[in-house]
Amino acid sequence: MSQQSLVIKEHIVIWAKLGRLPFHSVGVMPFVLGIVIAWSQDYAVNWGLAVLSTLAVVLIMLATYLGGEYYDYETDSLNAQFNKFSGGSRVLQTGRVARRPVLVAAVASAVIAAVIGLVILFYYKTGPYTIPLGAFGLICGYFYSSKPFRWAYTGIGEILIGICYGWLTVNSAYYLQTGTFDIVPTLASIPIAISIFLVIFINEFPDYVSDRMSNKRNLVVRMGQDRAAVLYIVMATLCFLSVPLGVLGGVPKLMSFLWLIPMALVVRNVVALRKGDYKESRALEAVCGVTLILNLGTTLLYIIAFAV
Repeated sequence: MSQQSLVIKEHIVIWAKLGRLPFHSVGVMPFVLGIVIAWSQDYAVNWGLAVLSTLAVVLIMLATYLGGEYYDYETDSLNAQFNKFSGGSRVLQTGRVARRPVLVAAVASAVIAAVIGLVILFYYKTGPYTIPLGAFGLICGYFYSSKPFRWAYTGIGEILIGICYGWLTVNSAYYLQTGTFDIVPTLASIPIAISIFLVIFINEFPDYVSDRMSNKRNLVVRMGQDRAAVLYIVMATLCFLSVPLGVLGGVPKLMSFLWLIPMALVVRNVVALRKGDYKESRALEAVCGVTLILNLGTTLLYIIAFAV
């Protein structure tokens, strides 16, 4: 392999890391779920629309992650207790990429996503809520860490993430395909929303010290780690209970059986936090990883339940 090819490959790897490509799954999978729910109700899937709208979701997430890398630079630089699920990508801290191009890429991603939204509205004639749904996701995502709102620094960022990666993604995909809203995708989105809230929430534990130092007043900083651990346990329990309630409202009955699989993950993390594992870095990293699996696994099981 030539030297130029190695340089190109290195840049691709660096930007993939900056853009948090593996973590795009937490947004793409719920969006796919919304499409599958529409299909399960005998709506004809417009595959061109599905692909283009999924691309818009990816670009919104890219704008969110890159904006976070730029605006959280000082906070992440102070963080000495990060793990693979927290503390940013650490690329900017190594100096391998200048900060300014990252901000430019974040803004460009947001602009392209907005243009795609307009194309979807006027070409596919998807309905009057197309732009409001997309705009809400874009505003919540881009300004999660970016100025002037910086939702992640106010204690409401975690809630907005739950809404955007839960209710918004599932119901936006469903709406674009059907032109209407329905109670079933909303019920299916509740445990997904709670579990992604838990992903963001538990990932704030390793960043607790640096977040306090930089005045990043997220929920864990505001509550303190002990009370935050209690809230995690409560929300994890609600995540589990919301599944059978959804089945009563029209979610496929198969889900009440499939949910026994991630229930073990809920129990595992509840026991771990009750033991105080959030105070030990390696044990906490395991809790973070299991929480991410809980979110992705829950979404996957819903896709299976609606598809069969």
